[in-house]
Amino acid sequence: MSPVKPVLQYSTSEFQYLSLSERDIYMRFMKCHKCYDIIPTSSKLVVFDTTLQVKKAFFALVANGVRAAPLWESKKQSFVGMLTITDFINILTRYYKSPMVQIYELEEHKIETWRELYLQETFKPLVHISPDASIFEAVYSLIKNKIHRLPVIDPVSGNALYILTHKRILKFLQLFVSKMPMPAFMKQTLEELGVGTYANIAYIHPDTPLITALSVFTHRRVSALPVVDHHGKVVDIYSKFDVINLAAEKTYNNLDVTVTQALRHRSQYFEGVMKCNKLETLETIVDRIVKAEVHRLVVVDEESRIIGIVSLSDILQALVLTPAGTRDQTQTLTDQTLRDQTQTLRDQTLRDQTQTLRDLDSDQLRYKPCQSL
Repeated sequence: MSPVKPVLQYSTSEFQYLSLSERDIYMRFMKCHKCYDIIPTSSKLVVFDTTLQVKKAFFALVANGVRAAPLWESKKQSFVGMLTITDFINILTRYYKSPMVQIYELEEHKIETWRELYLQETFKPLVHISPDASIFEAVYSLIKNKIHRLPVIDPVSGNALYILTHKRILKFLQLFVSKMPMPAFMKQTLEELGVGTYANIAYIHPDTPLITALSVFTHRRVSALPVVDHHGKVVDIYSKFDVINLAAEKTYNNLDVTVTQALRHRSQYFEGVMKCNKLETLETIVDRIVKAEVHRLVVVDEESRIIGIVSLSDILQALVLTPAGTRDQTQTLTDQTLRDQTQTLRDQTLRDQTQTLRDLDSDQLRYKPCQSL
């Protein structure tokens, strides 16, 4: 049996000092929970040494059903980066010639070799977070750095504990939405709030060559491409996650096939493109995207023609960061005061309480809502 984690439980009176406005309630909720609170009791974390061959690493991602892995460099005795499906796409687009020419770099290169070549142009230190940091800090880091995965690394042991995502954070928040007062902006529409991207949308057609689609991923830095017919209607979607099927089926040597042909090899059941319209409320959008367990909704008009994209990043920005940045300073505590008071309550609670927490789906998510936030 897994060890029981200390949990957070605050009384109404303890949170009166926080109840200054409903607008930034989700931000305050995020600030009173640590990243540790969102880590499941049991999960799979795959770590690659940088001396591993790139090809074997991508096969290992497929075999373990994960989308990314922290990279460990033995010489430095530390984590130095992440290997993701984006790396796989970058390798394919950079070195693919034709179906007749083997991609030597994918077959022979080690991860460290690829990093040396690729990071000459774009070297960035690994962005990570401590388990004791607030979930608010995690949201801020994900959006500020324009990343989709944030490793949680223990500052004492140096061990990687988990990889946080927008999806995980929003799912955690959604568990407690019914327990909190609902901000007025949740009843506003996407159009009123301006949530989402509605200009210069990246999309492809059913007959777009796969290598072209991969190039769009690289140049536009998007995580999915709506597949639109020649009347502008959305008929499918090709995501970065679908690209990993090329590694699973070892078909990455022929990228001249069309996107439609590639999508026939999806490894998981596809329920169809999840859509929405600009007149739906943010509350409806959040509920739909969490229940569908997708990373974005395609915004369409009455005739299913694409007009925009709403991503998890857009939603967390609207729920957490935008209210945090637009708060009336006369109505809010300073961040330092908030940290100090929250920590006082947290310390008291951690001393007094332990409780076994329920499972969420197959993921044993450990949590306790802030009471009467």
